[in-house]
Amino acid sequence: MTTNRLTSALRAAQVPPFHAMAMSSKATARAKSGQRTLFLQVGQPSTGAPVRARQAVIDAMRDGSPLGYTNAPGLPALAERIARHYHDVHGQAVASDRITIVSGASAGFTLAFLAAFDAGDRVAVLEPGYPCYRNTLLALGATPVPIAVGPESRWIPTRAMLDAAGPIDGLVIASPSNPTGTTLDSTSLDEIVSWCRERNVQLIADEIYHGITYDGPAPTLAGRAPDAVIINSFSKYFSMTGWRLGWMVVPDHLRDAVDRLQQNLYICAPHVSQIAGLAAFDCTEELDGHVARYAVNRRVLIAGLAAAGIDRIAAADGAFYVYADVGHLADDSMELCHQWLDRLGVATTPGLDFDLARGHRFVRFSYAGEREHLEEACGLLAGWKP
Repeated sequence: MTTNRLTSALRAAQVPPFHAMAMSSKATARAKSGQRTLFLQVGQPSTGAPVRARQAVIDAMRDGSPLGYTNAPGLPALAERIARHYHDVHGQAVASDRITIVSGASAGFTLAFLAAFDAGDRVAVLEPGYPCYRNTLLALGATPVPIAVGPESRWIPTRAMLDAAGPIDGLVIASPSNPTGTTLDSTSLDEIVSWCRERNVQLIADEIYHGITYDGPAPTLAGRAPDAVIINSFSKYFSMTGWRLGWMVVPDHLRDAVDRLQQNLYICAPHVSQIAGLAAFDCTEELDGHVARYAVNRRVLIAGLAAAGIDRIAAADGAFYVYADVGHLADDSMELCHQWLDRLGVATTPGLDFDLARGHRFVRFSYAGEREHLEEACGLLAGWKP
């Protein structure tokens, strides 16, 4: 093996695991063995794709549609519908030819990172934050630069925090955030945009939890930063995780690179999923019903955790997570999560996924499931004794 090949292999081997998926596998195996298991670790809706989306696919298959390759950017009708979404919901004009349909937000981040950054570039990521930003950057040879946020700034990066990161080439933000559920308000977004513009930092925004908020819509970066990349997905609000469908709003200076990378890496997003996604935009009543259920679940979980002595939590005003400090229960959240699963049958996600420095004190709970399961889980946690 040559030195270069060895270096590449070592880099790939050093990418950390995604612990949430590992916990899901363990919880699923436990449930299959017949043991009672409550799934509070999974970051996906418990509901399926909306009814009209499924019917659109059935109709297309009955009609004998070939459902073959689309153009690399995706179906024009879907791009136009997404552009209309930005106008209708946010009052922002987004040209449909700036929209690229991708195979889930994960593919969107890979395309964005490859198009925007070179190996060795320093890209800031917030901690706690979605681990796959950091891990994908590592796999591509970039250098993730952690910026620690916490309750003192409502889990939102300040200018001082960004300045302290030193010279960076890019910044990844998320609103609402995974794992905290914290939403960036308009003032915070404008401050971040201004800071990036002053320093020529490429801004990438994860908006995949848009639509799942509890105090009005989350502000979008669209219209605020024409040079930023915006990534969204049909997985969360639209309840279509397994369809692997998302979209990017691509700035002019990256459009050609993203198009060529899409052609070579993915060809296009799945045609059948794009048909479903187009129809899903007409299902807001059904989908808003899911959000109303999440809102109830949120209150149930926060109250239940408080009754169990777990009351130091992040500002959970969006998404479907509670990120809680469990340092008073254990100093190793990974071990704690395994004990909760093995002894109580309650599956959760250790904070080490989201924060390499402080995650040993935190656990993420998902409330995307059933209310009764949340109540049962909180009751078990209240009786927990290490």
